[in-house]
Amino acid sequence: MKICIIGLGYIGIPTATMFASKGYEVIGVDIRENVVKAINSKHLPIEEKGLSELFSNHPFKASLTPEIADVFIICVGTPTDENRKVDLTAVISASRDIAPYIKRNDLVILESTVPPGTTNDIVLPILEKENLKAGVDFNLVHSPERVIPGNMLQELLSNDRIMGGITREGAVRAKELYSSFVKGQIYVTDAKTAETAKLMENTFRTVNIALANEVAMISETLGINAWEVIELANKHPRVNIHSPGPGVGGHCIPVDPWFIVEKAPEESQLIRMSLEKNHSMPAFTVNRIFNILGGEKGFKICLLGATYKANTDDIRESPTFDIVRLLEKENQVTLYDPHVNEYSEKDLYDCCESCDLLVLLVDHQQFKDIDYLKLHKIMKKPQLFDTKNFINRKSVTELGFSYHLLGDGSLKD
Repeated sequence: MKICIIGLGYIGIPTATMFASKGYEVIGVDIRENVVKAINSKHLPIEEKGLSELFSNHPFKASLTPEIADVFIICVGTPTDENRKVDLTAVISASRDIAPYIKRNDLVILESTVPPGTTNDIVLPILEKENLKAGVDFNLVHSPERVIPGNMLQELLSNDRIMGGITREGAVRAKELYSSFVKGQIYVTDAKTAETAKLMENTFRTVNIALANEVAMISETLGINAWEVIELANKHPRVNIHSPGPGVGGHCIPVDPWFIVEKAPEESQLIRMSLEKNHSMPAFTVNRIFNILGGEKGFKICLLGATYKANTDDIRESPTFDIVRLLEKENQVTLYDPHVNEYSEKDLYDCCESCDLLVLLVDHQQFKDIDYLKLHKIMKKPQLFDTKNFINRKSVTELGFSYHLLGDGSLKD
């Protein structure tokens, strides 16, 4: 069986590699020539635990154009535009690209996260030809991805999956295909239900994170520690509040819930408010920075972490860049991240030389190993603002640092 995967990004590459490892012939397609060249040269353009080793043992071929296959899997991005409306350009383009290659008995699977109704109302009409009808001559299914950067291979194997077909027969076929490597349960439903279920997974997390961020804001007003409040509240057996932070990044949590708001704006007010709360956190973080510094301009500030998530190289929708934009108007800002080439080339200690404040934005494991005694000696003002409750307060304060924590109103700036 031959599988053609459209979109070689954070979802497409691990998925293609996983199918290749199970003996399938896989062709990966991407419009980016550098990505295609890298894969065909046996080099992966993304960083992911265990992926390079699996790929080296089970490589697949990459191409700029699709080929005739038995299965087509669409794994392209679905961002939002400046009005927070979904941009389905890549999904539409991928559907048009594979349409000429579809034949009888083929299986087409959309993994991209999309608004409810996209599979039936947008993808299906593009794929159908005069002599081929979806649900009769070929199968069309929506199977939303459910993985997180940093642990993709394990989650591809162990997470439960949903197969939402325009017909039950198609969903069952897709279930049989993914059963070749998925160890979790695979549930069969219709396409629109599968689309909505995926969106609600990320919406739940969006709302929960917004609550945690609001607890941080409230705690600073009340003069208490939000992290302790959340820890104690979570001792209740039916409470699980997430952690606050400087903003929400990634392609899912800050993006997908807008698809629900777009489809049902009047019924999704809580979701909208949660999104806006999370979107406000970079500005809230910057205001805290200015409070610590005692002003808004003329400072040198070193930021630790460019990615949206710890221990990955994924910078999609990272709040760090909103924070940089707000700070650098009237300040000197340096940014260091050991996982992102662009921000790891300069030495960390050079970035911190003579700076007024060190701000930890991402809890990369490497930041535990920083020589804070050395930083204390080279910084103009040895001040640390921890937005993730990651650095041991006692260890740095004993070295002479002034320590500040996002959401801790008991620490007076």
